[in-house]
Amino acid sequence: MDLHLTDARATAEERAAVDSDLGAPGSDWQGGARQSAKTHAVSTGESLGRRHRLLPLLHAIQKRIGWISPGAINYVSLRLDVAPAEVHGVASFYGMFSLKPRPRVVAHVCDDIACVTRGSETLCAGLESTLGPAGSPCSGGCAIWFRSQCLGLCERAPAALVSSAGEQSRERVLAPASAETLQSLIRDAVQGRLPAEPDVFNVQISVPQAAHKSESSPLRLLHRIGQGDASRLEAYRRLGGLEGLRKALELGAEGTLREMSASKLLGRGGAAFPTAKKWEALFLQRDLLRQNPARAHYVVCNADESEPGTFKDRILMEGDPFAVLEGMTIAAYVTGARQGYIYVRGEYPLAAERMQLAIESARENRFLGDSILGSGLHFDIEIRRGAGAYICGEETALFNSIEGYRGEPRNKPPFPTQSGLFRQPTVVNNVETLVNVPYIIREGGAAYAKLGTDNSAGTRLFCLCGHVARPGVYETVMGTTLRELIDLAGGVIGSGNLQAVLLGGAAGTFVSPKELDTPLTFEATRGIGATLGSGVVMLLDETVDLRVILLRIASFFRHETCGQCVPCRVGVVRQEEALHRLMNAKPLVSAAQEIVMLREMAQAMRDASICGLGQTASSALESALQRWSLFS
Repeated sequence: MDLHLTDARATAEERAAVDSDLGAPGSDWQGGARQSAKTHAVSTGESLGRRHRLLPLLHAIQKRIGWISPGAINYVSLRLDVAPAEVHGVASFYGMFSLKPRPRVVAHVCDDIACVTRGSETLCAGLESTLGPAGSPCSGGCAIWFRSQCLGLCERAPAALVSSAGEQSRERVLAPASAETLQSLIRDAVQGRLPAEPDVFNVQISVPQAAHKSESSPLRLLHRIGQGDASRLEAYRRLGGLEGLRKALELGAEGTLREMSASKLLGRGGAAFPTAKKWEALFLQRDLLRQNPARAHYVVCNADESEPGTFKDRILMEGDPFAVLEGMTIAAYVTGARQGYIYVRGEYPLAAERMQLAIESARENRFLGDSILGSGLHFDIEIRRGAGAYICGEETALFNSIEGYRGEPRNKPPFPTQSGLFRQPTVVNNVETLVNVPYIIREGGAAYAKLGTDNSAGTRLFCLCGHVARPGVYETVMGTTLRELIDLAGGVIGSGNLQAVLLGGAAGTFVSPKELDTPLTFEATRGIGATLGSGVVMLLDETVDLRVILLRIASFFRHETCGQCVPCRVGVVRQEEALHRLMNAKPLVSAAQEIVMLREMAQAMRDASICGLGQTASSALESALQRWSLFS
């Protein structure tokens, strides 16, 4: 295509960042030495089909320079044969990318709902008094700090993420953070001494259940975490790793699918769709795959858990990365896929690093690549890292992101099993779902189905945070009551008097202390008008102003809407505006009529939004209005 470029030219450092991923340009048309800024580049065979490298290239520039300049956009445009406006449109979509110059050291400080319960406002106030307002350069103009959406470190709140751009870029999470420790980390980063993430996995904080093992409730998905070096395949094998894959190869693809069907496993990402039905859709297309060389099947792991209050998938990737790979490989065996992608949330630097190390180790040991374990199965996996867009947790938005487009959801149908990644049949499962797979195949689908209830089989991971004594990830058999789960985590702290529990995160629902004896199953939570969602269980004591929490949730959805469809784009803005008026006791007519209007907008968003973001943006608000009189 013709690329109409501006006069901006990439610096040598920006070109080096791009070339480190793509290699040196092969011709003048791809940004070679003689390329003029006014020249129209044409498509070459080498550059066709390379747009899917766009997100990694933008990451490479951001990590090297600290922002993405017009010159860098021009150079990426030439290398990928993508119009500069398209590159700019993608870069501007993601919250972690900056299209304006800024210092190379950046600190993101979470002020979302979980961190609010653990002192994030005190942390931000301390930073404002010493470093200046959020968004203003500090440390002599060498650093800057921002308030941030949830960073997925809720069990260690309040949390911060510090990044330092350069040839040797670094990222480091700090949680729990204080104004003093964060300022010290920023100073170290400015001086080029930002320490690497500690390699020791803190079992006591992340999996408190590990210190309180029970014979009646053994850990299944979490049992390896903290028991060995998570980066070593040998440690994984010693603790039962690869047994599920070996058994799957013995059973054959059809036999493995039967075990998955017998397990009754429902997806753990929030939608609760039967896992075996997804796999079966691609299994039935395997003959077409053999007959058509242009056809491909894909397995995608959705590791973009951006729901405020959720962190279970991060714990699994950091503490048991090979289990994710084994689950994906079994899925590939059943579905006929030869390529897989793991889409990791951008705010998870340690998880992305550990998954990459695990992939490399798996390839070296013939657990990935050609003829896996000598079976003739060919399957490989690549990582794609998100860049701060909650909407990319929606599966079709995730596909667009991997392909190098803005992360906007697609209309359904067609569904991913018909037309998914690169418009090919695709199976998408989240991290927790995939980690269940090796266990199911190893122990048998029927045995797994006996755990829990008829309609909610197996165990479930829950993310406990907020005013709870021992925050962290907990694994319980489906059917455990909410009260029992809270007791397992040490009970309520803060004032000691529980006001509310947020189930499922910002897109979930509030429940009251009267509903604590509800079994944590899909059917029981539906019965009280709630949802398990992504497994968030956030406790709020009586000192918390629920109106402030609701306003923060409304602000989150206003910030995270992709803006593609009118009901969501307009609805989330009007929802936040109405809450501000109610908070300030300045309704348009009366508080009662304002609430009626909020409910009407919520219905419109549920009925007409393209994806789940708009459909659930008012769920928490409506559940709170049903249970408490907050704006009388």
